Amino acid sequence: MIDALLEPSDLPHRLPRFADISIEDYGPAIEQGMAEQLAALAAITSSTDEPTFENTLVALERSGERLDRVLRVFFSLLSADSDDDLDELNAAYAPRLAAHHDALLLDDALFARVNAVYENRAELEGEDRYLVERYHRDFVLAGAALGPAEKARLRELNQEISGLEAAFGQAAQADSNDLAVVVDTVEELAGLTPGEISAAAAAAENRGLAGKFLITLTLFTAHPYLSVLENRELRQRLFEAQLARGSRGNANDTRAIALDALRLRAEKAQLLGFDSYAGLVTADNTAGTPKAVRDMLERLAAPAARNARAEQAALEASAGGPIEAWDWPYYAEKVRVSEYDVDLAVLRPWFEADRVLHDGVFFAAGRLYGLTFEERPDLQGYHPEVRVFEVSRDGEPIGLFLLDLYTRDSKKGGAWMNSYVTANTLLGEPSAIVTNNLNVPKPAPGEPTLLTFDQVNTLFHEFGHALHGLLARATYPRFAATSVYRDFVEYPSQVNEMWMLWPEVLANYAVHHETGEPIPADVLGKLEASATFNEGFATSEYLAAALIDLAWHELGPADVPTSPEAVGEFEAAALAAVGLDNPAVRSRYHTAYFKHIFGGYASAYYSYIWSEVLDADTVAWFKENGGLTRENGEAYVRYVIGIGGTRDPLESYAEWRGRPAPIAPLLERRGLA
Repeated sequence: MIDALLEPSDLPHRLPRFADISIEDYGPAIEQGMAEQLAALAAITSSTDEPTFENTLVALERSGERLDRVLRVFFSLLSADSDDDLDELNAAYAPRLAAHHDALLLDDALFARVNAVYENRAELEGEDRYLVERYHRDFVLAGAALGPAEKARLRELNQEISGLEAAFGQAAQADSNDLAVVVDTVEELAGLTPGEISAAAAAAENRGLAGKFLITLTLFTAHPYLSVLENRELRQRLFEAQLARGSRGNANDTRAIALDALRLRAEKAQLLGFDSYAGLVTADNTAGTPKAVRDMLERLAAPAARNARAEQAALEASAGGPIEAWDWPYYAEKVRVSEYDVDLAVLRPWFEADRVLHDGVFFAAGRLYGLTFEERPDLQGYHPEVRVFEVSRDGEPIGLFLLDLYTRDSKKGGAWMNSYVTANTLLGEPSAIVTNNLNVPKPAPGEPTLLTFDQVNTLFHEFGHALHGLLARATYPRFAATSVYRDFVEYPSQVNEMWMLWPEVLANYAVHHETGEPIPADVLGKLEASATFNEGFATSEYLAAALIDLAWHELGPADVPTSPEAVGEFEAAALAAVGLDNPAVRSRYHTAYFKHIFGGYASAYYSYIWSEVLDADTVAWFKENGGLTRENGEAYVRYVIGIGGTRDPLESYAEWRGRPAPIAPLLERRGLA
């Protein structure tokens, strides 16, 4: 029933009625949503009244309400619980949705009305004025000022690009599933915990491989099991499987798709008056220009590479000889233990997932923001494993938080946050619904879910996005929840990571799942002492991915190679140019499975470290001002996560701190000073 997609739900906080939605509903609902929005746009442009803020911008904001409601569900499930039918729908509708988007932003009459309001924006103030300015920028960067021939070509490009992006994601996921590593004996899995082994056995059984074990692949290059697997041959198999995704010359090879998309993006950018696609993207972000991004990344690359070389020498001393990329995580943990007496793998019994969630993640949010979380088993998510929590602030319900913790073949790799409902007053939506997705291997029934150190960090990180979505309040949907600049959106999530090891928070959740004993008192000090350990590796692998992304998107159309085999050569040259070509430290992602840049982060993977400048300065502020207090949380809500996209985020930050964020805290944190 398409009404379950189009109409506001009657469930608490407008939680979608997932049980009433079938695959057959999406197509008709999308069609109807597009038709209704086009009719609303026609009503705006056919009006003979003088363009005003109300009859143009507010009407524009209202126009896509029902289509947006459909697409939030569709795209969320496409990432979290897809199948062949949903993938086919996406492939069919991606070009049509791109064309629909163009029908809005390339409409001459609509742009004329928006431009008329923009010219008189001095009459407006606050969020109203900012809405006009942002929409005008959207139209200009989308090509609204181009001539008819250029617009026609732009429409073609947008449809082709969207189709290629959908195809890339589908092929990359299929190849990741296909390359999952099959292990014959439990002895080969030495180093994994009983829970991880049971998860591998269950995954194999689900694939019809009873009696064997299956290690599914993660999104990033260095699989977390590489740090604990004792069998070097298996480590190599796992690493090479990760690296091979999308580049095996089979039906799921993504390289030709990637090159076609890059070439068309470059043509689009030139059509819009930019030298490169990176120029187009950064023009609508806080960075402003590709040069600003490259200058920062290259400033960090040399010291990061230097630190990684020093770390490599220590690892090779521990290994008794040269190490390969699949050895690095394993020997890094050995050196961490010997130098700092910190074995991250040994800490897992203190990181039981439910305890981390309730007594860590939720606890910190309660202290800072007055939030409480009540699980609602009566409310159904989109998958049986999804848990639904009602969120209240100072006793008043403000929304729902959905948690989808476990990995499955129907879910893409990595971790992310989505919004189903965003709080805004224009459409009468006072509360928000957000979901966090992770990819933790699910243990066998009866086994506890014990998280790795990195998974705990990821849970805190993604919950930072969730807090942003839950606490932001805006008048207009355009500014609701996490609708901020792409190179700003990671900042709140990074800040929330700090509470993972905050003494008061750690002591509250890090309790041994069997004995009830708290985590050893000296562990926090050891973790803090080892904070910059292996940071040369971590920074180098991240910068490598960011620079690969930037280098591709700095090219003109004629500069993009045509041969799939040239992809690896291009990456190697881009990294060698900045000294990040150490074969033992591979890029966090490579082009053939770099889903970020063939999705929402095209030419914007730099965003994480760009945002970290603000994050590091904010962490320093919390430490200087008493840490986990309600007063500090209120200030942070007022100037950062509570404002959504309603004002320039850097202006708000400078107002709060009395100055822009300096880079020094970031350099110190990453050991690059």
